[in-house]
Amino acid sequence: MADQRALEVLQRVFGYETFRAGQQSIVEHVIAGGDALVLMPTGAGKSLCYQVPALVRDGVGVVVSPLIALMQDQVDALTELGVRAAFLNSTQDWQGARDVERAFLQGEIDLLYVAPERLLTDRCIQLLERGRIALFAIDEAHCVSQWGHDFRPEYLGLSMLHERWPDVPRIALTATATDTTRREIAERLALGEARQFVASFDRPNIRYHIVEKNDVRRQLLTLLQQEHDGDAGIVYCLSRNKVEETAAFLCANGIDALPYHAGLGAALRSQNQSRFLREDGIVMVATIAFGMGIDKPDVRFVAHIDLPKSVEGYYQETGRAGRDGLPATAWLAYGLSDVVQQRRMIDESAGDDAFRRQLGAQLDAMLGLCETIACRRQRLLQYFGQTIGPCGNCDNCLQPPQAWDGTVAAQKMLSAIYRLWKERGQRYGAGHLIDILRGKLTPRVSEHGHDTLSVFGVGTDLSEQAWRGVLRQLLAYGLVIVDQEGYGTLALTNSSREVLRGERTLMLRREADRPAGRSTPKSRAADPALDAGAQAAFESLRAWRAEVARSHGVPAYVIFHDATLRDIAIARPDSLSALSHVSGVGAKKLESYGRSILERIAAFDPGDVQLGQTA
Repeated sequence: MADQRALEVLQRVFGYETFRAGQQSIVEHVIAGGDALVLMPTGAGKSLCYQVPALVRDGVGVVVSPLIALMQDQVDALTELGVRAAFLNSTQDWQGARDVERAFLQGEIDLLYVAPERLLTDRCIQLLERGRIALFAIDEAHCVSQWGHDFRPEYLGLSMLHERWPDVPRIALTATATDTTRREIAERLALGEARQFVASFDRPNIRYHIVEKNDVRRQLLTLLQQEHDGDAGIVYCLSRNKVEETAAFLCANGIDALPYHAGLGAALRSQNQSRFLREDGIVMVATIAFGMGIDKPDVRFVAHIDLPKSVEGYYQETGRAGRDGLPATAWLAYGLSDVVQQRRMIDESAGDDAFRRQLGAQLDAMLGLCETIACRRQRLLQYFGQTIGPCGNCDNCLQPPQAWDGTVAAQKMLSAIYRLWKERGQRYGAGHLIDILRGKLTPRVSEHGHDTLSVFGVGTDLSEQAWRGVLRQLLAYGLVIVDQEGYGTLALTNSSREVLRGERTLMLRREADRPAGRSTPKSRAADPALDAGAQAAFESLRAWRAEVARSHGVPAYVIFHDATLRDIAIARPDSLSALSHVSGVGAKKLESYGRSILERIAAFDPGDVQLGQTA
């Protein structure tokens, strides 16, 4: 039966005793020849859902992957498992590509990774028609959605797979998709009849933490120094300039940080990405051009120092933390300027009104996540149609913020905006508005006679920071807009009238008092309960793994994940047979590394180590 063949491959090749939740039904469906659309969070084991069927079915599994730079690592990881894997992309010379093509035709490959641009060429299509294909796997399938955050026009041509190979099963996979995006994926990839598998989007090991910007680079540095010293992580910025400035700032403060954005040369981008994947403790500062398909399991934090454009993008990006299931942090700092900038970008964006409305709805959902006083994870999962109770592992659960009746404060702010908006042709920013409300007689206030306004000095009861919070939330709730026709100044909306007339009560978020340093308990991953010997063995195994990885020219996690080394250190197996039962130790890795591991373990747990015993 299919399940027995699949289970045998899972245990022998990948070293796992059982499938994770949700994997087995997908694997069996594809082995039986069915099409599938799989929505499964990062770190939940999507790749096994097509790798196992490809090894069970006759022929070659063809994997469409959007990132050429990561194909080598994916192939290296499979090769370490004894899987015959290869790729075809533009990095190869003609001879290398010809060798892969020959191996494909002769049935000497189990999995072939192809970029969508290459797959759609006549040469590649003709090659595939001459071979035997087990399945097509379309990874990062959300790239086909024009409403999505990583749209790739090349993906639009992949519907031809069904037309040319109607009997070959297709499996499209993504780590995130709303109902709208899911329907678009199914439509554009001709997967309307495919069975859909939707796993839980919850990543309970990730702690979500959103703060108000206040010298954001210093806030970031505090996070890294106090909570993630020496950890690998990703810092996302909105602009290329901010990427380079932030990376330089972190380096100047002792953090090993590298920049990544589309404006860098291809060679430097590749070099920086390679260092991030292969070395420990590297912090990558990047635009969203970096990250899709990143397999590095030990990313301990993802930080955003600018507001993401959508919840979907935010979820996808934060999902790159903690793929190994160990504790990780998703940290976001955003402020008033982020809201103004994002609203302005939407107003100025190309496209029709429907497109701008869609962008506005995505931003509204993101702002709602930032401003909620309820559990962050509840709000995040609600966006994807999933309901849970309070998580106990986000900043709002750990240190609940307060809600306060901000109706009167909002009326004061809206009144000030209305009076300044009438002065057409003048630009008045948030700082000037707040100076008026707080009765601050600056040269600009005096110059324009704004100290004579009825709202001058009516807001002395709130601090400048508190007023910024009020204005930020008014923008977030659509009660204030950036009026492009009115010279970019702030303006009221139709909804503002309800507040001004007292017809609507406005409850606002007030940040709880938190220490200047760490605002939530330290989230660095704690080791399992290791005794002294096991801890020493674990460190020794990590050092051994680093040596092996360097000699093979691959990232350390390709050899073994930390979780597997921890399990070995705890179990301290004394034979190859015992070692074979550790999760993540498949037949090929047992053969390649079993004796070396047992020798390392023996040094910390002396005894009769049976090197000659087979699994």
